[in-house]
Amino acid sequence: MALLALAGCSGGKDKEQADNPGGAIIRTTGDPNGLRGATLDRPYTLPTATLTDTGGNQFNLVTSTKKPVTLVFFGYTNCPDVCPTVMADVASALTKLDESVRGQVQLLFITTDPSRDTGPVMRKYLDRFDPSFVGLTGSLTQIKDIAKAVGVPVEGMKKLPSGGYEVGHGAQVLGFGKNDKANVLWLSNAAIGDLAHDFGKLVEDNQ
Repeated sequence: MALLALAGCSGGKDKEQADNPGGAIIRTTGDPNGLRGATLDRPYTLPTATLTDTGGNQFNLVTSTKKPVTLVFFGYTNCPDVCPTVMADVASALTKLDESVRGQVQLLFITTDPSRDTGPVMRKYLDRFDPSFVGLTGSLTQIKDIAKAVGVPVEGMKKLPSGGYEVGHGAQVLGFGKNDKANVLWLSNAAIGDLAHDFGKLVEDNQ
């Protein structure tokens, strides 16, 4: 058993969360149920919070999601490395599933940089990976509260010499079933084959 290791966009390097209040304990070995990601001993519950999607419409994390499997990722469009890698890997893994299985999975991209990530900006960014990905925004306080509820740290802004800034955040993808609970997550270095396997397994388990 081990404390959850996290990766963030600040500096682009993996790091372990030193202070993880209420954070999950994960298994680092294979899950007996056949999942290859990190299995949570204490599942996270998806908050019934309402954000705004890229079209300007209200989107409730629980009631607006109609598919049995919901993947949740916190990131931002100006992220220099981790975010685009994770999005590309998830998109690639989904293409490996049969269309009938793929259609049972929804990815929610929740921005950690709402001041720059407007609806159109997120839509253009996500369309590069998969047009079905849902981009969501809200106040930074609300986003941090949601992230904390599911064990994802969102740090403050780090100024860059160029005058811009980065936003540190956990880079795990959480997998929620139709009961709105996540028992598994995948770190940013998860293999595409493992993601595809687990996405299919979650769909099978949530029929």
